[in-house]
Amino acid sequence: MGIGKEAWEVKIFGIVQGVGFRPHVYKLSKEHGLHGWVLNNSEGVVIHWEGEEEVISRAFQRLLQFPPPLARIAGHEIKKVVFFGYSNFFIQESHAAVGKKVLIAPDVGICDECARELQDPADVRHNYPFINCTNCGPRFTIIQDRPYDRHLTTMKAFEMCQRCRSEYENPLDRRFHAQPNACSECGPRLMVIDNKGCPTSLNFEEMFKSGSIVAVKGLGGFHLFCNAFDEGAVARLRKGKERDGKPFALMAASLEIIRRCCRLSDREEEYLVSPARPIVVLKQRKQEGLPLPASINPGLDTLGVMLPYTPLHMLLFSPEMQLLVATSANLSSNPLITANDEAFEKLKGLADYFVMHNREIENPCDDTVGMVLGDEWQFIRKARGYVPLPVSSRDAALKPTLACGGSLKSTFALAAGDQVFLSQHLGDLDNYLNFKVYEKTLYKMIKLLEIEPGLVVCDLHPGYHSSHYAEELAAKWQLPLVKAQHHHAHMASCMADNGLGGQVMAVSCDGTGYGTDGAIWGCEFLYGDYRTFKRAGHLSYVPLPGGEASIQRPARMAYSYLISLLGERGRSAALKWLKALPGPELKALDIQLAKGLNTVQTSSAGRLFDAVAALLGICAEQVYDGQGPMEMEALADKWPKPAIHENHYRITIQHKAGSTFELDTTPLWDELIYDMETETPRGKIAYKFHQGFAAAVKEGILCMSKVTGLKRVVLSGGVFQNRLLVELLLEMLKTDGIEVFLQKQVPANDGGLALGQVFIGNEVSKNVPGSTL
Repeated sequence: MGIGKEAWEVKIFGIVQGVGFRPHVYKLSKEHGLHGWVLNNSEGVVIHWEGEEEVISRAFQRLLQFPPPLARIAGHEIKKVVFFGYSNFFIQESHAAVGKKVLIAPDVGICDECARELQDPADVRHNYPFINCTNCGPRFTIIQDRPYDRHLTTMKAFEMCQRCRSEYENPLDRRFHAQPNACSECGPRLMVIDNKGCPTSLNFEEMFKSGSIVAVKGLGGFHLFCNAFDEGAVARLRKGKERDGKPFALMAASLEIIRRCCRLSDREEEYLVSPARPIVVLKQRKQEGLPLPASINPGLDTLGVMLPYTPLHMLLFSPEMQLLVATSANLSSNPLITANDEAFEKLKGLADYFVMHNREIENPCDDTVGMVLGDEWQFIRKARGYVPLPVSSRDAALKPTLACGGSLKSTFALAAGDQVFLSQHLGDLDNYLNFKVYEKTLYKMIKLLEIEPGLVVCDLHPGYHSSHYAEELAAKWQLPLVKAQHHHAHMASCMADNGLGGQVMAVSCDGTGYGTDGAIWGCEFLYGDYRTFKRAGHLSYVPLPGGEASIQRPARMAYSYLISLLGERGRSAALKWLKALPGPELKALDIQLAKGLNTVQTSSAGRLFDAVAALLGICAEQVYDGQGPMEMEALADKWPKPAIHENHYRITIQHKAGSTFELDTTPLWDELIYDMETETPRGKIAYKFHQGFAAAVKEGILCMSKVTGLKRVVLSGGVFQNRLLVELLLEMLKTDGIEVFLQKQVPANDGGLALGQVFIGNEVSKNVPGSTL
């Protein structure tokens, strides 16, 4: 051993592969005069440092404080080892190891340096649509196994040319061990054809100017693009995708174009330009903004907008074509299309041109969607750019767990130790094709993460496909199965999201959740912890006639409310205002309500919002989930904001036995009908409804706090993705000493359910080990 010198072995865990970690360590070691080596293995990064103890310690602290930009250090281990007396520092090839702790990096949007090279006519990669480096490019969508090395990705099909190989092997180069590294000589190639399969000489600007729809293969699936200002093209795209009413996302060439369409805060801009490049839901500039067709976002005052996140996307734009509709290329409710042949076969009747390439998509992944509420990011759909990053638990020692999530907006979760990995958004499992993708993705993630479940958790609902599948897997693997109540899982999800332990209060508001009494819950005031909960209150029950029929046709729900709460007065109002219900349907509804045929009781907040929207004539028949409430929020948001405590519709608290309560909406319907009779503007009615519902939730929280002594409340469920409602509620609670927690790392909707299920399952199984519950 050298005099005063020693050797350290340092293991770094987290997102430390494919992000330039080894060259970063190489440069750091050279600067500090340290010898040894660094390598990747299946656990993470291993460093062997030789030098003076003080110098090694200083280099290590600097590494922790200033890692590479895309790295995320989740943990580390240090021990002193044998000193070999290396004469230099070098980078070793990757090694396999037992037990994979390394995290898989998500796909990363194109970096500024690659964007400059792409647009530089003098650069060797000028206009090359697959340009990338260590700081950007595909990750999750191309990985087949770990460690993240080229031969374990779909890039293994492309042998690097001498120039790319030289970059790849040079520790001082930006492309050192950038696994998708390639150029036009050796990498993936683009193919542009028309819908007859013939190559075309048209450029992208000419395609979009002619009103064409263009199918483009992206990172995680195909998109359909068209000129956002061409009303005919947008209408044709909407018809061809069978997407009546649901808003389209936009892709803009620059932030300046987005500012001309939308109001943009600094925080929203931060997310738009972040490496994840999500779709950000922004307030639209209606009057003073760019003249976009109303068919892009019918009935709404928001636009979902993103920036180009691949070099290919950047090449779609030109000085005269700066804003495009960009929607996933799957037909309504079906899985993402990822393969060239499938895209051509399924889309040739809709797309005029196809922009395809020969780099395979291993893991389908949709675009992430979110919004900034207050100053905090809220996921609406979590996928590209974020998956498969884990949600970390500071305190939990989670057993290997599979949580199967819900049925709509489905995700599953795999958990072990202090980490929970949620899958990408996988859609509606009522669609068999989506379920098959769910099943395939689950097995693939078990392999990639090397988490062999010892516990299975699912929703309590007996009709969910995810619950049936969980039962099958638990039986097949001979594992305990825990069934978690839907709104308890929402509560636990928000608790885990915020690192909360102990007892909390919760308000879980959504459309549908199976209750412990067999009713359909959806506006629930709960308190408890991860293991158990009590129901302190709820929205008063009303009949849900026909189940799914009344969800798709909210006018039926409005009729149910009016008849059940107001009797003949309600019937008169229904006949006047619910024109969407024909006479025969009204007669059938009367029979259902009178005899309880095919009718279940519901306390759903989502159904209440649906019913009010239907009575206002906003949405009598929903063509996409949440349509009526979203359009009603947009209408309310246009109304001039009065003082927070101005008169609003009343929802009264009715106290019941055992310190429980119900929220009675009878006064709300009386006052709302009066306003309609007196021709009060619909925007004011919609705003007063939001105010009234927020005030009722506040009173429910305060009532629950008085009984329990608790001061912390978590808000979860899809209804709390209503920005206006949450802003009103937070304002109302400001002076009441209640600490409010919202979802941050997972969606408030059912896309976040699996996180809560993991924690419920673990707590329940501790108390009833080895049982099927």
